[in-house]
Amino acid sequence: MENSRTMFPFPYQPYNIQEQFMQALYGALEQGKVGIFESPTGTGKSLSLICGALSWLADHEERKRQEAAALLHDGEAALSASTDPSSTTSSSAEPDWITDFVQKKAERDLVSKLKEEELKRKKREERLEMIRNNVQLKYAMKRKNCEDDETFKLLQLSKEEKTEAPEHKEDEELIIAEYESDDELKGKSRFCVAEDDEDDELVEEHVTKIYYCSRTHSQLAQFVHEVQKSPFSKDISLVTLGSRQNLCINEEVRSLGSIQRINDCCMEMQKNKHEKQHHEEGVKRKRGPAKTVCPYNKTSALQQMRDVVLGTVHDIEQLLKLGRETHSCPYYATRLSIPPAQLVVLPYQMVLHEATRKAAGVQLKGQVVIIDEAHNLSDTLSCIHSAELNGAQLCRAHSQLTQYADRYKSRLKAKNLMYIKQILFVVEGLVQVLGGKVGQSPQGQTTPTGIEMLTINNFHFKAHIDNINLFKLQKYFEKSMISRKLGGFVEKYAGSGVSLHTQTNTNKENRRIEGLNRYLQTLQSNQSTTPVSSPDQQGSVEADKVLSASPMMQVEGFLMALTNSNTDGRVVVHRQGTLSDNSVKFLLLNPAVHFTQVLKECRAVIIAGGTMQPVSDFKQELLFSAGVGEERITEFSCGHVIPPENILPLVLCSGPSGQELDFTFQNRDSPRMMDETGRILSNICNVVPGGVVCFFPSYDYSRRIIAHWEASGALSRLSNKKKIFQEPKKANQVEQVLSDFSRCIQRCALDGGGLTGALLFSVVGGKMSEGINFSDDLGRCVVMVGMPYPNIKSPELQEKMSYLDKHLPHVGGRSPGQALIENLCMKAVNQSIGRAIRHRGDYSSIVLCDRRYSRPATLSKLPTWIKARTSTHTSFGPAFAALRKVRSKYNSVYTHSKHCSATKTYLCCLCIVS
Repeated sequence: MENSRTMFPFPYQPYNIQEQFMQALYGALEQGKVGIFESPTGTGKSLSLICGALSWLADHEERKRQEAAALLHDGEAALSASTDPSSTTSSSAEPDWITDFVQKKAERDLVSKLKEEELKRKKREERLEMIRNNVQLKYAMKRKNCEDDETFKLLQLSKEEKTEAPEHKEDEELIIAEYESDDELKGKSRFCVAEDDEDDELVEEHVTKIYYCSRTHSQLAQFVHEVQKSPFSKDISLVTLGSRQNLCINEEVRSLGSIQRINDCCMEMQKNKHEKQHHEEGVKRKRGPAKTVCPYNKTSALQQMRDVVLGTVHDIEQLLKLGRETHSCPYYATRLSIPPAQLVVLPYQMVLHEATRKAAGVQLKGQVVIIDEAHNLSDTLSCIHSAELNGAQLCRAHSQLTQYADRYKSRLKAKNLMYIKQILFVVEGLVQVLGGKVGQSPQGQTTPTGIEMLTINNFHFKAHIDNINLFKLQKYFEKSMISRKLGGFVEKYAGSGVSLHTQTNTNKENRRIEGLNRYLQTLQSNQSTTPVSSPDQQGSVEADKVLSASPMMQVEGFLMALTNSNTDGRVVVHRQGTLSDNSVKFLLLNPAVHFTQVLKECRAVIIAGGTMQPVSDFKQELLFSAGVGEERITEFSCGHVIPPENILPLVLCSGPSGQELDFTFQNRDSPRMMDETGRILSNICNVVPGGVVCFFPSYDYSRRIIAHWEASGALSRLSNKKKIFQEPKKANQVEQVLSDFSRCIQRCALDGGGLTGALLFSVVGGKMSEGINFSDDLGRCVVMVGMPYPNIKSPELQEKMSYLDKHLPHVGGRSPGQALIENLCMKAVNQSIGRAIRHRGDYSSIVLCDRRYSRPATLSKLPTWIKARTSTHTSFGPAFAALRKVRSKYNSVYTHSKHCSATKTYLCCLCIVS
């Protein structure tokens, strides 16, 4: 069997490093490896992943066909040979006819199985060919026209049913169904959309596929666009998965806003749909109003959309457009497309979180998973499986569930009431751990302050919930969907007698004031004539939305986290003086425990990124701890496609005045250090055209040093050369700041006035240190001030270090905890300096301002392509000369006009800025 390949389909002549990348990827997939692949941004990593992986998939399928054909031929030959009586002899004590019968049966079974698999494969290929040739186009257009009126009627009917529902029956959807703890729902599909398909056309087995996942929907969309440009775009069956919030086309559901409300409403419509189908089959229907169903969730429409999805590559925007055209739900249609799809594109959580994975229908057994942008994979796993609750949420959850139980106690079964009491008991225990009591306002309850770190078992004892079986409670949450029922209850009756924190009056009183409340709300909305609300009003509305939502889903997540092994996590109890502000957080210490299943089930796992260095802790914490042997791990790291002279990485150990650059916690706030940093930036801005991006280690330090420069006049001198921008506090302002930054640089390049570009102050780990593109003139120089070590005093970080020291081996005389601190710092640095150099023709300088960067151990953690070109300078002069040389080489529009006639040295700018 061929384990390698030298030629790959590619949209253009690939670079050498792309060919090497694809060859290494092909080998890793064929040999079933866990691969760590590093390819800098701008080197065509996505296309290399696509062409390398899909080439392997095509070859793998062809080899499977050939092997199956050979086996089928051999089996048929053996069957025909066994019919000859002279060919059968038996050396055992059994009669010849028994041995002959057993042998023939085994051979017949094998041949039948091979024929069945070959038939399925041919049917699958014929169906895909039919889809791609648009054989069903005529039927689809006819069906679309017929459904326009039908959809409108269904939506209208749904609205009428809501208004006509009698009060005593309209709460039926909020009542928890009778719960049987041992009922396992065997043999039923997790997707109710496929249950009503009589000919089982929607139920398909999973073909060999590649799951590609990344962090954000925008990154997934970029990947899909690369697939569309690749040579495989016409032959690959690709499906993009997303949340209901991203894929829903029912405007009434979308208008609910929060993802929890959208999920709840959609699932309720699903339940109503199948109840309706059950009644149509002849089962007597209970009295009451007809329930709302989604007009976009019909089997025939979903099947049609699934076929179109499999026939052509679509991104999420195209899926939404297609869903509206065909009147079918993109969310469920894409899930139906998973089994026959060859490439599934999906967010991290759908692969890394087991419950989400199962709910989406993602099966990893024998498949390939590619995790892109995986530099923070360990943190991502920890974040996905951690959970946090504050006192206000717990009090609201307790109050709301108590009112729910009181309102419907006569309609709930005994087992449901028993589990509801258990949940209330657990929530009360959590509130007591935070130092408060339920039934009182959390804002008015004062508590002691402090942070307490507990093991999972000790937390159970402290909360007095050690006698509660959380596994059974978790199962009850899943099957009863109580969080969703409570969410619907709170949404329906918020502001209508359902209190947020204190116990309500009787149900009769609630119903009396309900109509009055609604009438008063109507009057209030009618009196409002201001077209745009003030910020205070908007904040009030947002707060009301948060308060009206039920936090039971968060409670469920926290209780699920408490079912982790005692050694794999800790519970942090943080008391801040007021119950509403106090919090309890589950901290996952061993992310490998949730990555193990992915590694065991998959044929191969590829972990890729632009900057994967340093990988040592990554391998120890995620791979070795998950039981992956060194022999299964393969690493690949390539250089950049830019010429070596297009990048100038410098380590500065001292500034223009000779001040040593040592931004340790003890030294970084000294006026001398801040002044020297200002001089360095002034010199850089004097010779570097276009955009300069300066990263500080924290928001706090950024505020302090900028305030110091403002007082000393250094900021004013900087603004004489470049317009100054700062990273905004709010995420929704980032786009505007970047746009203004870009326009300023463009204007400066054109008019040639006094300004030479723009200077952007940013923060490592902030909103602009990842995922932002400072290509070309936007990032001609990136300055890193100090080393962004994490807060060593953080209790969570200390606990993580202690855990690693206890469970991982010491390497090179350093403890795993110390290595974690250094690696976290250098990962953040690598991400920040990677914002520049985004394509082959780009060029930039990287200035690392701290003598500690010159240490060999620290330099070794830089990306290989940067490390190879990095030079260390103990004095500022030679470094400044190198920067000026780069400017001269590329014929910058900016000409440095200031010269020191006295010294004629490279420190000519020192006399200007000091």
